[in-house]
Amino acid sequence: MQSKIKSLGLNRKIIAGLSIIVVLTLIAILGPFLSSYSISETDLMHIKSSPSDNHILGTDEVGRDVLARLIYGGRVSLGVGISAMAMQVSIGVLLGSLAGYLGGFVDRLISGIIDTIMCFPFFVAALFAASISGAGTANIVIICGLLMWPSVARVVRGEILSVKERNYIMGARAMGLSKSEILFRYILPNVAHAIVVAATLAIANGILTEASLSFLGLGVNPPTPSWGNMLSAAQNLSALKSRWWLWMPPAMMIGITTFGFHILGEGLRERWSPKDRGGSS
Repeated sequence: MQSKIKSLGLNRKIIAGLSIIVVLTLIAILGPFLSSYSISETDLMHIKSSPSDNHILGTDEVGRDVLARLIYGGRVSLGVGISAMAMQVSIGVLLGSLAGYLGGFVDRLISGIIDTIMCFPFFVAALFAASISGAGTANIVIICGLLMWPSVARVVRGEILSVKERNYIMGARAMGLSKSEILFRYILPNVAHAIVVAATLAIANGILTEASLSFLGLGVNPPTPSWGNMLSAAQNLSALKSRWWLWMPPAMMIGITTFGFHILGEGLRERWSPKDRGGSS
């Protein structure tokens, strides 16, 4: 079995990360079949009730089923993370490619923008942007995309700088291929591994950002549940001391999900890094 796994180029981190992500994704997709309650349905006979046969994870302060909201909140949090990743990767790959391949003035301009954005603490900038734009799922995606793309662009730029001087690129230039043909046919496919690693880590960062902003009331608007605003609703001493089912499940889901994406990214980085490949399991 281990030889088959190694033949596929997988290590324990990749397998563990993929397993966590696949299970959580299936739970989010199959949510309606896992709970007989809707996210807004109230049970007035069981308000603030502890876990029971009727409500596996108990109910909140208005009698809504915590399990149903936890599952749907997973859809929202994962959706924000994936959407934010798509936006920042799109911007980062485009600008990083232009900076790395064209060089000169274009590189200096884009690198200056990257350095300017990255000199501000991310979460402080995200809080400032969210306070101006207001709460909302779409706003979180835009904020994450516009503030987090520099890290992707810097990775792509560095990879392209190391690839573009290789012999096969010089040969493509000698054959008379245009810059766009060389970039899309020869350079980007050879830096795809770095983009994939950056994308997995970007999803985890997007989920954490959504949870943090929602916890502070600047993220997903209630009554739509997300793991962040479920934590926000439980930020009182009574809930922390005696109603663990209101805050522990969403906190655990945030931790498990971000851990899954981070360990997948680390596994992929080890898989594609020549110096680490020998040490991967």
